[in-house]
Order: sequence, then C-alpha cells, then structure tokens
Amino acid sequence: MDFREKQAIYLQIAEYVCDQILLDKWPPGEKILSIRDLAVMMEVNPNTVQRAYDFLQQQYIITNKRGIGYFADEDAINKVIALRKQQFIETELPLFFRNMYLLKIPASEIAERYSQFIKQNFKE
Repeated sequence: MDFREKQAIYLQIAEYVCDQILLDKWPPGEKILSIRDLAVMMEVNPNTVQRAYDFLQQQYIITNKRGIGYFADEDAINKVIALRKQQFIETELPLFFRNMYLLKIPASEIAERYSQFIKQNFKE
C-alpha cells in the first residue's frame, strides 16, 4: 500500500479496514484479517497494525474475541460512517469553505456541481 506522508500510517490502515467494512468485504459480525496477516499484506510492522486495531476498538468498530481474532462490530457500518463524517466536518470542510471563500465560489455552484457528480457517478 502507498501511504500518504501527512497522516499517520496506523490511521491509514484503520481507514483501509473501514473501507473493507463499507465495501462489505469484511461484513459486520464477521472475522477480519489478523494483525499478522494484515501487517504482511500492507508490508508494515505488526505493531503498526496493532495500533490501528486498538484505535478501531476504541471507536467500537471492531471487537477482539480472545483466542479467536478480530471481528467487525454488528453496527460497524453506522459507526464508520459516523466517524468519517465527524473527521470530514472537522478537518476537510473548513479548508473547503476557506477555498470557496477565497475563490468566490457561491454555494449554489457547489450544490449544482454536487448534483451533477451524483448523477454521473452513482447511477442507480
């Protein structure tokens, strides 16, 4: 995996785990990769994956069943969405709003482009 420089690796691994849950590759209630297996796959130290798993446990997204392994929580999808929404609102949205203001982009233009984006990329 190619890691970004501006974010801690363990958080990027946690993001990957959340992606797998949201994509239903690791469904709620199901066992997820072991620390060792994910470390090998991502080519990182197992301690880094352990830190990611600890973070996800603190968010109640995954649980550890001693002697069996780690599992996606039954309500993992809603918890991932809530966590990502909070992170987006706190970190990305202020920069977005700043750029809108500096570039004098009206909210109406953003709304229009957002609607177009949804129509083009999420046809149902």
